Amino acid sequence: MRVLRLALWRLAASLPTLLLILAGMFLLLQLAPGDTVDALMAQMGGGDAALAEDLRRFYGLDVGIAAQLWNYLMRLATLDLGFSAIYGKPVATVILERLPPTILLMAASLSFAFFFGLVLGVIAARRVNKWPDTLISTLGLIFYATPSFWFGLMAIVLFSVYLQWLPAGGFGDITQSYTGIAAVLDIAQHLVLPTFTLGLIFLAIYLRIMRASMLEVLSLDFVRTARAKGLSETRVVTKHVLRNAMLPMVTLIGLQAGTMLGGSVVVESVFALPGLGRLAYESVVQRDLNTLLGIVFVSALLVITINFLVDILYARLDPRIVSGS
Repeated sequence: MRVLRLALWRLAASLPTLLLILAGMFLLLQLAPGDTVDALMAQMGGGDAALAEDLRRFYGLDVGIAAQLWNYLMRLATLDLGFSAIYGKPVATVILERLPPTILLMAASLSFAFFFGLVLGVIAARRVNKWPDTLISTLGLIFYATPSFWFGLMAIVLFSVYLQWLPAGGFGDITQSYTGIAAVLDIAQHLVLPTFTLGLIFLAIYLRIMRASMLEVLSLDFVRTARAKGLSETRVVTKHVLRNAMLPMVTLIGLQAGTMLGGSVVVESVFALPGLGRLAYESVVQRDLNTLLGIVFVSALLVITINFLVDILYARLDPRIVSGS
């Protein structure tokens, strides 16, 4: 119960941050030249001033910046994200259509990076200064230093063009109407390369953090005591070392949630995934302010939710957080 109370307190404390992010993004977008109406008029090949004035009145762009911000926050209080000028439908509808690919990509990439980062970090720490440690550390450095878009393009060339094992992009086979398990397998097949591409950089970070944390915990007194009691090395690692060594990795999940969302912009563009990242890019190009602010709002909620879950997990792993000791 105390764990839940602590997590709820931190969740409430994040709400002012959410408002500051939205207000800052709104004001920052005002510095860019042009607005939604300018983008619409350009798509229509121009138009008269009366039409432009009517459109600005319709989208609430005929008042000052402060009034626009206030009106937006008031609408947001009722969960009204506004109307997308480019897509011709409510922003909430547009985001809900694009949200599943991004959530699936983030969940798959995070699971891939966390699991293999954990395993490789443990192996490197158990074989420190030996060839497995050198090999894993070198691979981690390569993964971290290489841009994700290059990994994506090379993965497409190798696995899609040359070997023809996996699809090059998209969120499903548009030529087929799969249902049930077949549809799930089809989506999973299309997510293999994007997950691999987005997860490699984070895998490199996690394995380095896990390796360093394992080496630190292995040198502590309680580990020597466990060994002195005659426990096997496997039991010492799994029952005593691993739980304490995982704390920095769990913390890093919350810190890197926003970074992973930012990385999905590149990955979704490379693999033509219809997710929030690609939608954000399209909204910036089209100057669709309402859609872009809605994406920022939903992305901030995702990051806050992930950190909320991380706080609960962290308190379960380390009870001293709840007790305050």
